[in-house]
Amino acid sequence: MNNVYENNMRFVPLLKFLDKYKKSIIFILSLVLIAAAYFVISNQISKQNHENAAKVYKNLLLEIELENQDIEKINDLLQNLLTDYGKTGYTQVALLKKASLDANNKNFSSALKNYYDLISITDGFNGNKIFNKLARVNAARIHISNQEYDKALNLIEKYSSSSTNAYIHELMGDILVKKDKIELALAQYELASDKYSDEASKSIISMKIANLGI
Repeated sequence: MNNVYENNMRFVPLLKFLDKYKKSIIFILSLVLIAAAYFVISNQISKQNHENAAKVYKNLLLEIELENQDIEKINDLLQNLLTDYGKTGYTQVALLKKASLDANNKNFSSALKNYYDLISITDGFNGNKIFNKLARVNAARIHISNQEYDKALNLIEKYSSSSTNAYIHELMGDILVKKDKIELALAQYELASDKYSDEASKSIISMKIANLGI
C-alpha cells in the first residue's frame, strides 16, 4: 500500500506543473501541429508545382524545336513559367533557351529581357550562381555589341578579381579598352592569360596586350 502511495506521489509535481502551465503547453502543441501540417502541405504543393512546371517546360521545348516556331505561343508558355513557377529550375533553363533563341534571331531587346529576368531570379545567396553568371556574361556581350559599355561592365565587374573563368577576365579587358581604361584592361588580360590553359587563347591575349601599346 505504501509503495502505491509513494508511486502516486511521484506524479504530483508533474500534475501540478501541467495544471499550472496547461494553457502554454496547449499553445505550444498547437504551434507544433500547425508547423507540421504546414510542412506536409508545402511539400505537396512544391511537388505539384514541380510536375506542372515540367509539363509547361516540355511544351515550350517542343515549340522551340519546331521549324516554324510560334513565337507568341513560346512567349505565353515562358510567361506561364515565370508567373506560376518562377522558382523552379525549369523556368531558369527556359529563360536561357528563349534568350539564346532571341539572340540567334537578332531580337536582342527580348534576349536582354530574358537574361535580366534570369539574373533577377538567380541573384542572392541561395540563387543558382552558374545560371546567374551565364546570364550576366551573355547580357554583357549584347551590351558590348550595342556599345553600351557601362551596362556591360556593371553586369560582370563583380567577377573582376574573383572569377576563375578566363573568358570573363578577357571580356572585362575588352570592355575596359573600349572605355579607354588601359591599365585596368591590362590587369584583366593578364589574369585571363594566367587562367587560360590552351596556347591558342594565350596567343590571342598576348596580341590584345600588345595592341594596348604599353
